[in-house]
Amino acid sequence: MSNLSESLVGYADWLGYDHGERAEAWVQRLEVNRPELDYFRAQPLPSCPAYVALPAPMPVPDGAPDLAQRIAVTPPAEVLVALARARDLAGWNMFTRLSDQTPQHEPGFLGGMPVAIKDLMAVAGTPLSGGSAAVEDTTALRDAEVIARLRRAGAVFIGATNLHELAYGITSDNPRFGRVMNPAVPDRIPGGSSGGSAAAIAAGIVHAALGTDTAGSIRVPAACCGIVGFKPSYDVLPRDGVMDLAPSLDHVGPLGRTVADTAALFAAMLDLPSMPAWRYTGLAGRRIARLTGYFDQPLDPCLRDALAEAMRALAEDGAACSVTQIDGMDAAAAIQLNTICAEASASHNERLQQRGEALGEDVRVRLEIGNFLPGHWYVKAQKMRRQLADYMDAAFGQADFLICPTMRAPAPHVGAARVDIEGRSYALHTAVTQLTMPFNLTGHPAISIPWSQTQDGVPLALQIIGRRGADWQVLAVAERLEHLSPWSKHQTTANNNKKRHAGT
Repeated sequence: MSNLSESLVGYADWLGYDHGERAEAWVQRLEVNRPELDYFRAQPLPSCPAYVALPAPMPVPDGAPDLAQRIAVTPPAEVLVALARARDLAGWNMFTRLSDQTPQHEPGFLGGMPVAIKDLMAVAGTPLSGGSAAVEDTTALRDAEVIARLRRAGAVFIGATNLHELAYGITSDNPRFGRVMNPAVPDRIPGGSSGGSAAAIAAGIVHAALGTDTAGSIRVPAACCGIVGFKPSYDVLPRDGVMDLAPSLDHVGPLGRTVADTAALFAAMLDLPSMPAWRYTGLAGRRIARLTGYFDQPLDPCLRDALAEAMRALAEDGAACSVTQIDGMDAAAAIQLNTICAEASASHNERLQQRGEALGEDVRVRLEIGNFLPGHWYVKAQKMRRQLADYMDAAFGQADFLICPTMRAPAPHVGAARVDIEGRSYALHTAVTQLTMPFNLTGHPAISIPWSQTQDGVPLALQIIGRRGADWQVLAVAERLEHLSPWSKHQTTANNNKKRHAGT
């Protein structure tokens, strides 16, 4: 046994965690994160105050009044069709539980829209699993606040979606409910942790679903599955009744087939009485900056080309386009690691102590190593996070919106442990979340939309970021970009072909 293994065993015993036989697994996992740990140790302690995650101001739309969205009422028969399709595709492991009751809804503006809910949110009268055998399936006594709001708006809940266990991972390969299939590209990961929610939309079961995002867990599966995923500003949407992972990083948000579907769910989750006027007729007067430096070095060539095409389209739509770089971004991964590990291990410490053997190996070892990172590192991480947030805010002095790819490369293959990008090799979780997790650290709203696809049909997604509280503006710019995208044109053609074939 190595010296490090012996030290970890001794510390675990002192903590009362009598599982020294797992020491080599701890060492191996810490080795995976050695780049972030070595970087973090080498940084001086900033003299600034620590970051405090505070709710953003209530988002106020500024779209054109005559383009307010109208939502058609969904016939009950279509909800039953959605449930039937979900049952037919049970082997794709998108759901942990489906509704066994006749769908009903209140007379809200969503008009009976069928919605899927990540199995991390309380729904009155049903069990909550967190996607884990280590969670006792106790029946929720009341709805999570966002669920109650959706119910008042007229949503119909068809079931709970599968996820990466406890929302702590990005593959959605769940040890209790099975690996979620990616309907868009079955040999690629669906992303996580909200993989089931994204897959249910991509499979055509629902138009919208709920997810959570701690390092990219809404935007990454949206990018992998070719749909829209929106992480709002921090705590614009309440997390009451939603299982915590890392509370200062966790965001609740909607996923949708289109930006409009996503916006409809967002309005309901804000508890608005109806859809506001949020769309833009064009981008004249909007300043959009392409993120360079950390955000495009490295970058898969197909995503580099997709981003260049999108910038040309935005300029043609009237946007004032530029490039910018955010200082201090190289610290983001180290800050994220020392924040999420500490908070996740605190959130699930009792579960780890009492039912650790019931956890999947990847989640168990991540919760375990959180106990070995020094407490003063968490404080240091929050000071570094304060600096990063200030650098991010400064970028908005020159632009109204920022844009970059959602991921450095297209969705990785199922089973991949590492991803190679322009001659650099990354651990899977690092490669997938590097461009999404900075905005969890700073709480800025960010949305992923599909722009185009590779020659073999893998979605290529772009991410738009705005100031804290500018959530509706981010949605409005995303809707314009969606309208301009080759992906949207391809989907329209495919839908028209389906209608023609159905007619014959």
